[in-house]
Amino acid sequence: QVQLVESGGGSVQAGGSLRLSCVASRFTYASWCMGWFRQAPGKEREGVAHIDSDDRSRYADSVKGRFTISKDNAKNALYLQMNSLKPEDTALYYCASGAETLGVEFVCPQSATMYPYWGQGTQVTVSS
Repeated sequence: QVQLVESGGGSVQAGGSLRLSCVASRFTYASWCMGWFRQAPGKEREGVAHIDSDDRSRYADSVKGRFTISKDNAKNALYLQMNSLKPEDTALYYCASGAETLGVEFVCPQSATMYPYWGQGTQVTVSS
């Protein structure tokens, strides 16, 4: 099995920044997509950002221009730099792995159902 552990969440004021980290403590296949998802109380889990094996990234429209996803293959680590945070960014953030790219351009999927491996989540709270 693949084990993922997130860290870096916390409480900040609107306009602040946080950097989330995700470390794979077990084997992950190099060609897999990885991504960040978030879930607020009473809402569905949504895709935030995703990255493929060639470091090509995709973002939800709501975070584009504010968040940056990156990875360090040598460390088996995934990161999410979050700037200009808004109260609506408040959620439990999850690291996910194990998806395969789709289509002729080999893009990573944004649906949570395509990712079989998940971390336990790290809380991000943004106050106005």
